[in-house]
Amino acid sequence: IQGSGTEGSSHFLQEGQVLEWIHHASCTSLYKKPFVESFEETPLLVAVLTYMGYGILTIFGYLRDFLRDWKFEKCHLAREREEQKDFVPLYQDFENFYTRNLYMRIRDNWNRPICSVPGAKMDLLERVTPDYNWTFEHTGNVLKDVINMGSYNYLGFAENTGTCADAASECTVKYGVGVSSTRQEIGNLDKHEELEILVARFLGVESSMAFGMGFATNSMNIPALTGKGCLILSDELNHASLVLGARLSGSTIRVFKHNNMQSLEKLLRDAIVHGQPRTHRPWKKILILVEGIYSMEGSIVRLPEVIALKKKYKAYLYLDEAHSIGALGPRGRGVVDYFGLDPSDVDIMMGTFTKSFGAAGGYIGGKKELIDYLRLHSHSTVYATSMSPPIIQQIITSMKCIMGEDGSTLGQERLCQLSENTTYFRRRLHEMGFIIYGNNDSPVVPLMLYMPAKIGAFGREMLKRNIGTVVVGFPATPIIESRARFCVSAAHTREMLDKALNAISEVGDLLQLKYSRKNRHGNEGSDSFSFLESHQD
Repeated sequence: IQGSGTEGSSHFLQEGQVLEWIHHASCTSLYKKPFVESFEETPLLVAVLTYMGYGILTIFGYLRDFLRDWKFEKCHLAREREEQKDFVPLYQDFENFYTRNLYMRIRDNWNRPICSVPGAKMDLLERVTPDYNWTFEHTGNVLKDVINMGSYNYLGFAENTGTCADAASECTVKYGVGVSSTRQEIGNLDKHEELEILVARFLGVESSMAFGMGFATNSMNIPALTGKGCLILSDELNHASLVLGARLSGSTIRVFKHNNMQSLEKLLRDAIVHGQPRTHRPWKKILILVEGIYSMEGSIVRLPEVIALKKKYKAYLYLDEAHSIGALGPRGRGVVDYFGLDPSDVDIMMGTFTKSFGAAGGYIGGKKELIDYLRLHSHSTVYATSMSPPIIQQIITSMKCIMGEDGSTLGQERLCQLSENTTYFRRRLHEMGFIIYGNNDSPVVPLMLYMPAKIGAFGREMLKRNIGTVVVGFPATPIIESRARFCVSAAHTREMLDKALNAISEVGDLLQLKYSRKNRHGNEGSDSFSFLESHQD
């Protein structure tokens, strides 16, 4: 497997177990510091048992469907009527099968009602199910002070006290909550323009534009940028909003392997050599879609290489910084700041305000000509209601805090705290023997569970220990790569992290989740990280 060095340096697979990506400045001038990502190979026995688990669940699912057909068991989900069997189906058969026979078994791990600010700690409403997760009833009890390891509250701005909350309250009194109009009609407030000027300055670009919904920022703007006769090159692990936007655009879509520059370059080269199918005319545009931090893998885009390829083949680059803006870089400016790159090298900079800023909505930044074009042609601008004023004020206040323009060092302290918490949390999990995916600097930390029965068990056992987690399985992940996803926050204290880590270790022993075959307990001298670093040096 080729590496990222200019001389084609290789990735190494130590004893067939661990794939590490390490890029040093000595190997390539593109990287100014080591770039370390870990994706340990799934143990063969675990993979076999995982497939067997899904197979057994599927067999029992068909058995239960047989019993339902013969009225021995009641089916609570909507199904096609017998008299409609010749109609176009309203429900996808397999999706419905999966929902009622697999997902329903562990449905209690999702959609838990929260009755407090989802900060470092939160309160959950207790609920019970009398019919095996088909319906839920609230008991009236509240689970207090549950440590929140699942929210994207990277810098801890999801709070109901402090400067941001006070400023949002004052803004509500002055402007109200809603605007009830689009920006192009009478919904353009001075606050909207203040926000966009601030965002452009924060990103280091000429101009920017804010939208009321992060998902729609991608799905409604990509169709305005590309169309028929254009080619979109998309990372295979891109978010659903990017995938939907690409499909709605009507452009030709080709997918490259995750963070694999050889795969991307091959597609770029083929696109230029062969042109459009049948006619072989040159593509009108070639647009590369990537994310800053991939929210299921915890990996960081290899942006210096992507930019180098974009320049080499004269393509455009669309960068989604939903999870990286505010969470990466010495100044919190995202993945561009993290690698020390020039923002002008990225044609379209997209991000959201829902994570690091504790608000809602999204933005696009770039050249003034680009933003002026989107103001006229983006469906998110023409048809969507303007952003709520208190949400705008929350973003402005938190962003100025990060920039240090509030007269304090609070923003810089939170950036440093997030970096320290991320390093500590990831290191401890590695030492315990868990398989952890992603980049060493990513606050998104996937812990591999693999087997379907362990998805629900892990979430329930963690909640028993007063830790709120997010567990993820198929189809959101590959079928054998179910995982728990932790999101580290600057609001987490060392005491909170230690309590969570102790609980994770305890549950890991209980469910036998410590699959890693790397050396544990900090013996880094002989593990694959040090092996690769010394080899590269």
